[in-house]
Amino acid sequence: MKEVAVEQAVGTVLAHDLTQIIPGEYKGPKFKKGHVIKEEDIPLLLSMGKKHLYVLEMDDTDVHENDAAYRIASRAAGEGIELTEPSEGKIELKAAVDGLLKIDREKLFELVSQDEIMFATIHENIVVRKGEKLAGTRIIPLFVSEEVMAKAEAVIGDGPIVSIKPLKEMRVGIVTTGSEVYNGIIEDAFGPVLIRKFGELGSIVEKQLFSDDDDEMIADCIRQLIDEGMDIVGITGGMSVDPDDRTPSGIRKAGGQVVSYGAPVLPGAMFMLSYIGDVPVVGLPGCVMYSRTSIFDLIVPRLLAGERITKQDINMLAHGGLCLNCETCTYPICGFGKG
Repeated sequence: MKEVAVEQAVGTVLAHDLTQIIPGEYKGPKFKKGHVIKEEDIPLLLSMGKKHLYVLEMDDTDVHENDAAYRIASRAAGEGIELTEPSEGKIELKAAVDGLLKIDREKLFELVSQDEIMFATIHENIVVRKGEKLAGTRIIPLFVSEEVMAKAEAVIGDGPIVSIKPLKEMRVGIVTTGSEVYNGIIEDAFGPVLIRKFGELGSIVEKQLFSDDDDEMIADCIRQLIDEGMDIVGITGGMSVDPDDRTPSGIRKAGGQVVSYGAPVLPGAMFMLSYIGDVPVVGLPGCVMYSRTSIFDLIVPRLLAGERITKQDINMLAHGGLCLNCETCTYPICGFGKG
């Protein structure tokens, strides 16, 4: 920046906002940062008590904030992302489709390590809906050098920072365990919950089988569902450590390769994730039935997006894995599941 007399400022670029005050009538910005001073502005500036202005010095290769924001945002936006028009140097990235939000954190952190670049996102691995705001970017000064832009674009490269994975419409099979349900002593209440929860994610529960507390029967039900072409199998009941709880052993007998039995999440500690071939087989603890938000909401959307979840992915949920059971649930606009 440099200081110039108002009368000599024509053609220069204002480096900051200027506020106009008319006692009893108006107080607000009259000239915005980036405004190019014109001859007709001089009398008004003088009437506002401005004898000198801070203006920007730039050369022909400098990039304006609107252009810089677009160059960064357009490279950072991946599948399922749309951009807003620049507004005061800022561009927002919004969801163009429903799906699972993914953020390349390493690129994000490397990008903002440059002092003149700003890029902020919401947390990843949540289901977002079309039109939701996901990120915003701008440069800090009004102009940056082409060298700064080249470094920023090199960091982003060809891969995006923000993208959305569409949720696949999967065929879902459910095995409901428990002698009390199998023998008709009580009515199943878990199945309707899963039908609703999977439905909200765009998948359909095509078949539900019932099993006694017998690991071989549970295994047979799992195998039947996979043989009938189910893309994902959920097992309800029998996930604790009681002697009659046979779901974990039933999953193993069916051929399940266990990724994790137990998760550092409350509610959801007794969750089991396994795979039979490429089919996820998940043991769902009782909390999924009665809790508004649980381990189901942190893991199942990622499975429906086609991700292969690892033990490390589950362990990473420990930081943020405690649900506070708020009276009014605002998930995903809260810290639950946000590592």
